Amino acid sequence: MKSIASMLLGLTLGLGASAANAQQTLRIGVEGEYAPFNEVDKNGKLKGFDVDIANALCDEMQVKCSFVIQTWDGIIPALISNKYEMIVSSVSMTEKRKAVVAFSKPYYKEHAVFVGPKGKEMAIDGDGLKGKTIGVQTASAYEKMLKEKFPAATAKSYPAVPDHNLDLNNGRLDAVLAARLPMLDWLKTRDGKNFEVKGQAFKDAKYMGEGAGIALRKGDTALMNKVNAALDNILKNGKYDAINNKYFPVSIRP
Repeated sequence: MKSIASMLLGLTLGLGASAANAQQTLRIGVEGEYAPFNEVDKNGKLKGFDVDIANALCDEMQVKCSFVIQTWDGIIPALISNKYEMIVSSVSMTEKRKAVVAFSKPYYKEHAVFVGPKGKEMAIDGDGLKGKTIGVQTASAYEKMLKEKFPAATAKSYPAVPDHNLDLNNGRLDAVLAARLPMLDWLKTRDGKNFEVKGQAFKDAKYMGEGAGIALRKGDTALMNKVNAALDNILKNGKYDAINNKYFPVSIRP
């Protein structure tokens, strides 16, 4: 017959093993409406650059990714409320966001662009956008940039990028302001073929921060160290570049 001590030891080890197994799955928040970074395809499968990067990081950390789709305006609150452990969803590292969450090293850098109808003159300055209705995503760095940098424009906010692209295509908007790479991807589609980038691309650190980072809850130092180490590894071992080249014709390395 086992002694009480040995039984307690077995129970403790069993609980420890269960806890270790629980840690093998890392919950990751993602929007799922931001092609080609993250989107749900016609078969209901989540895919994109962010998704592949997250999976590569999980491989490096020897854990399993479990993705949780979350609307953009609630993606940071859901992290704080413990719906998932981290966000890999093209979150720009702004000072406002740094006040509430912790960020990894940047994993890519992006520009902002205006996109409007081909052949239609549009001066991208204060006077040129006066009276223009510009679509932008709610709670994004681009919404803040539009309202502060181009106050003469009328900002119309949407829950997701596909929503403002749909209204642009249907003639309800004069232009949209969004991230360069997703918009260049959209311009290649049937819906985007009659539109073009207007003016120059903007890379304003005041609004877009230092690039896109992986967001974690403040205080999750051990996980942050693992994430940064895994990111360093994929940048060195070629995995990052392979994912980059799968989606983009140019490097977006940080």
